[in-house]
Amino acid sequence: MIKLRLKRFGKKKEASFRIVACNSTSRRDGRPLQELGFYNPRTKETRLDTDALRSRLSQGAQPTDVVRSLLEKGGLLEKKERPAIAIGKAKLEKEKLLKSKSKDKEIDSNEAES
Repeated sequence: MIKLRLKRFGKKKEASFRIVACNSTSRRDGRPLQELGFYNPRTKETRLDTDALRSRLSQGAQPTDVVRSLLEKGGLLEKKERPAIAIGKAKLEKEKLLKSKSKDKEIDSNEAES
């Protein structure tokens, strides 16, 4: 299977990444099939080869989570709510509700004591 993923390059502690298409079993910094873009996390600079990315995606290449978010920001993919994110948001909402209810009970009990 072809994966779209990041290939690290640059100096120590100053990493930059190339967005590459490669075989899913190859190493992270191994020889890619094709270089499709560039991403610098320090400056948030992103350059995408849109034609090549579209052709790879139409052939069935699967982007990793980080590359998917970069492609969504670049407008090549539609933003899609992933299940893990939805579940996490639901848990946060429940926790907020429980905290607000407990605070309301504390305030009510403090007012009743005074």
